[in-house]
Amino acid sequence: MSTARAGAADVPADPAGPARARIDGGAGPEPIGPAGPPWAAMDAAIRARRSVKAFTDRPVPREVVEELLELAVLAPNHRLTEPWGFLVLGPEAKRALGRVLGRRKARKVADPAAAEAVRAKVEREVLAVPVILAVTCAEAEDPEVRAEDSAATFMAIENLLIAAAARGLGTHLKTGAVMDDPELRAALGVEAGRRIVAQIYLGEPAERPAPRPRTPAAEKTRWLE
Repeated sequence: MSTARAGAADVPADPAGPARARIDGGAGPEPIGPAGPPWAAMDAAIRARRSVKAFTDRPVPREVVEELLELAVLAPNHRLTEPWGFLVLGPEAKRALGRVLGRRKARKVADPAAAEAVRAKVEREVLAVPVILAVTCAEAEDPEVRAEDSAATFMAIENLLIAAAARGLGTHLKTGAVMDDPELRAALGVEAGRRIVAQIYLGEPAERPAPRPRTPAAEKTRWLE
């Protein structure tokens, strides 16, 4: 199987039922589900999550994406404002994202020919990602509500990332200044009063990165009297 790069999320639903681990009708990646207490599978999925930067060319069925989104919206949400929104990018939207990312990266390169090569490479890489989601959040006027809504939206994102890992899928969460790029907002039809807060790349991993060291929680925790 080739690595990284092609596919779409608009595969028709599988009439046989939910495709939790099936990708493109094949066996697909193995879901995580060790024997043990009920929470063992969740613990394993959290530990297995990585930022995956290379995907196979297997498409991710639409029903799998829909399952992940339904789990995302079960995130904790004070006031039940449900501030999140999800844009599943099709080919034209991916091209728009690739153009914006390519332009932003190319402007850092002085040589025109090299800059054009960078731009074209970025566009190809974006188009090849099986599924790209843009996550938006409502921007409330009240600062307290705005902060709570932002937190809730990122908890929804975490739900999705862990659910994807449990199904053997890889994700790469992207944030940064590009989210506020006017060209990108216009291309994706993001309305006033909403902000793109993240993009999620999703697909079958071509490789699984090794875990990176994390500071133990005990070193970040104080138990108060």
